[in-house]
Amino acid sequence: MLSRRTIPNDLVGILFDKDGTLVDYDKTWYPLNLEAARIAGSGDPELQQKILIDCGSDPETGRTLGDSVFAAASTREIAERMISIGSEFETEELTRALDLLYSEGARNSVSICDLSTLMESLRVRGYRLGIASSDNENSISTTVKVHEIDELIDFIAGYDSGHGIKPGPGMVNGFCRKIGCSPSQVIVVGDNRHDIEMGRSAGVGATIGVLSGTGSQETLGNVADYILESVSELPGLLTA
Repeated sequence: MLSRRTIPNDLVGILFDKDGTLVDYDKTWYPLNLEAARIAGSGDPELQQKILIDCGSDPETGRTLGDSVFAAASTREIAERMISIGSEFETEELTRALDLLYSEGARNSVSICDLSTLMESLRVRGYRLGIASSDNENSISTTVKVHEIDELIDFIAGYDSGHGIKPGPGMVNGFCRKIGCSPSQVIVVGDNRHDIEMGRSAGVGATIGVLSGTGSQETLGNVADYILESVSELPGLLTA
């Protein structure tokens, strides 16, 4: 475990990224991103392959590159990138189609660990919990219901929730307003640089990178205060 600073003593809230942090990114999202590329490519196999690779997915391995468009961008940003590559859709039309695809796909999301047990253990210790994702809000809501943690989560924010997008500080600030604390009393947990940069831009108490998603020791090691293999290790860190 890499560590750069001490976890704040007055910690109140924990704000999690979703995909790659709570949800297994490649098991959940590679099939969806493959379908997204097919939709954007309008049946053109060559364009579909070009979109898939350019947005960050490796069709040979099913892996997604850290900090790529698929890994870190909002649905609208993904749509805009696909159009820049050659998709003939209008931005709003493709964004709506992808949001629908991703919201429906959330019903089959694969969790990193037993999320209910994890969140309950943190709530028992008094922490308020939130999720901030570049996905749409409806997809986040579906995910927390599927994994039966909706009653344990105080705050959710997607790219379309009105708090701005990562790596800006808006989602952190929205979480702080909801639970009544300062950013310095919050830690942010995520699997890519956008998550960590969001936390740092808001002035949070600490940032934690996890290696369970699209990020790596190389991409996260020089920006996150802590590096964990998985979010399942978080309770142990907070009692260390």
